[in-house]
Amino acid sequence: MKDSSKKEIDNKAFSDECNTVLMAVSDALYAIGGKWKLMIIISMARGNKRFTEIQRQVTGISARVLSSELKELEINGFIVKKVAVGYPVSIEYELLPYSQTLQEVVEAMTKWGMQHREKIKTERS
Repeated sequence: MKDSSKKEIDNKAFSDECNTVLMAVSDALYAIGGKWKLMIIISMARGNKRFTEIQRQVTGISARVLSSELKELEINGFIVKKVAVGYPVSIEYELLPYSQTLQEVVEAMTKWGMQHREKIKTERS
């Protein structure tokens, strides 16, 4: 009887830890998940600040999707939209310091992506 109650406690502890990890990953995916958000941030980190520059750099993204993704990045505190009044109106996007917290994530994903691409190429040859 004692063994089964100990297993339940151990499973519960594992389950709590698992739930914590799942919630953290869910939060991360909400903030930066999807096909485009990290690519937009990387493009902006390389100096692209205007809508058309970002769209040109992030191949395949439509204007509608880019607009939506920029709004979500702004809501999550990664970028700020700056509107310069004048004629014509000039709009630029700027990375906020919080976007720097993604540097390790981007580096890890870059390393893994290169490794995965090499694996796929090797398996196909």
